[in-house]
Amino acid sequence: MRIRRYRRSDLESVRALHRICLAQVGLAPGDGVYYEDDFPRIGEIYIAAKGEFLVGDLSCGRVVAMGGLRRVDSGTAEMCRMRVHPDFQRRGLGDRMVAELERRAIELGYHRLCADTTLNQLAAIELYRKYGWRETRREERGEHVVIYIEKDNLIPAVRPLVD
Repeated sequence: MRIRRYRRSDLESVRALHRICLAQVGLAPGDGVYYEDDFPRIGEIYIAAKGEFLVGDLSCGRVVAMGGLRRVDSGTAEMCRMRVHPDFQRRGLGDRMVAELERRAIELGYHRLCADTTLNQLAAIELYRKYGWRETRREERGEHVVIYIEKDNLIPAVRPLVD
């Protein structure tokens, strides 16, 4: 998998990946957790606003992973839209994406990252814990429990993973 910056031509692939991954863990439109209104404006909301949006694609061009950084304030970014296609999970692609987004956050001057996931997303919870994130609180939204997490004092990745 090659990790690279999102391009406008990736929009439909990114949207489809988002929908597939959320359906896999039982999340659906209208549940109070699921949203996708930022997708048409990824360049504006993420990249142009001192953030980042990366995709992982295969040599054939198929997008199988993604993740973004959205500026919260001068020292904090939110890591969001972390997705790995179900057919490619448990192969280290999520690890690579988290490591690259953390590296990019440091380059952008952030020292703290925050994120949220749901109790349904056990693989995501374990991935974040593996990278030293800690839970800060939980909130019930409809039938789901949202877990808020953060990571302070970011440490640079060993090497860049973006092509």
